[in-house]
Amino acid sequence: MVANGIRVYYVTEGEGPLVLMCHGFPESHYSWRHQMTPLAASGFRAVALDMPGFGRSDKPDVDYDVVWLSACIRGVIEGLGHSRAVVVGHDWGGVVVWSFARFHPEVVAGVIALNTPDLRRTPVPPIDVLRAMDSPRGAYILAFQERGKAEAAFEADPRSFLELFFLGPASYNKDVFPPEVIDVYEASFAPNGSITPPLEYYRNMDRNWVLTAEHEGVSIHAPALMITAENDPVLTPALAEGMEERVPNLTTVMIERCGHWTQQEKPKETTAAMLDFLKSLKRLTPWD
Repeated sequence: MVANGIRVYYVTEGEGPLVLMCHGFPESHYSWRHQMTPLAASGFRAVALDMPGFGRSDKPDVDYDVVWLSACIRGVIEGLGHSRAVVVGHDWGGVVVWSFARFHPEVVAGVIALNTPDLRRTPVPPIDVLRAMDSPRGAYILAFQERGKAEAAFEADPRSFLELFFLGPASYNKDVFPPEVIDVYEASFAPNGSITPPLEYYRNMDRNWVLTAEHEGVSIHAPALMITAENDPVLTPALAEGMEERVPNLTTVMIERCGHWTQQEKPKETTAAMLDFLKSLKRLTPWD
């Protein structure tokens, strides 16, 4: 599919109201493999993307900021023949869908975010905040800011790079990432240079801070579900506290004994929470 001038790869299953799933770093559409069939069996059209710059989607030399990414998401919804969708995001996908709900509220039937809350706007650019915090939790984000450094580390040993994410401190249930699962992610980053566009998401954090200034104080009124994970060491459940001020129509669910990779670590619990929300929303305010 072509959306916002680029080819966006997706997988789809089922028919019905559109549920569009957006993954994070360093992932792909494969991250939603456990949710596809249950959503389709429940009367929804489940669509999972390779986010722009990832996997089989195009990797243009652009700023991967939330304005550009939101335009891509809107293009996907329209290209699929739908006027509205429930947008679902995990990790960086969560950042994108919260922004998308403010930039394009007319096409958002609902929002589901995994781990990534709708955060309060910081008084200064976020990279400055991370530098001032001097916390090991944000050290990798700061390391990613220097172009070429992370690329060199990845290309020297892609497997170890990916294992650091999926089998490192962010993961609570490491058994869900056997070698054959890591193989799939490694294959999606196989072409030389393919890690750079995903890293650009991090390198545009300050740019996003500037571009979203117009939305300071603007609430998201679409129904929303925030799924937190008890043992996520970076995007902790505490970060979602007070979200009702900005997202008044909010439901929050915490998945216990779960790390950062929520839909993969606890697929049954995550899917059940998503379906409870989606079925209720479909009964009250159906979308096409």
